Amino acid sequence: MQGLSLAVEGIVMDKNMKDTTDQPVLRHIQRLVSEEHKLYNQGAVAEEDRSPLAKIHVELDQCWDLLRQRRARREFGHDPKRPQVRPPDAVQDYEV
Repeated sequence: MQGLSLAVEGIVMDKNMKDTTDQPVLRHIQRLVSEEHKLYNQGAVAEEDRSPLAKIHVELDQCWDLLRQRRARREFGHDPKRPQVRPPDAVQDYEV
């Protein structure tokens, strides 16, 4: 899985926006978790669901990483809009 998910890229705010809250990132995390639960609640994970689940896990790792970057920058008085979504190999197995 190279590159960034278009969905994850979409949650990164335009640098001209005044809103610096984490709500877009948190909403995306909620959507991903909801989709993950739907797949798991179907019973045993079917082979065709493994790839979508893997993609969801990578996107969640990217979102948590972006959220952490934004919060750290805000805490230390820096612009929270500057962090970028990092590639999957930089954030996989991210722990909150």
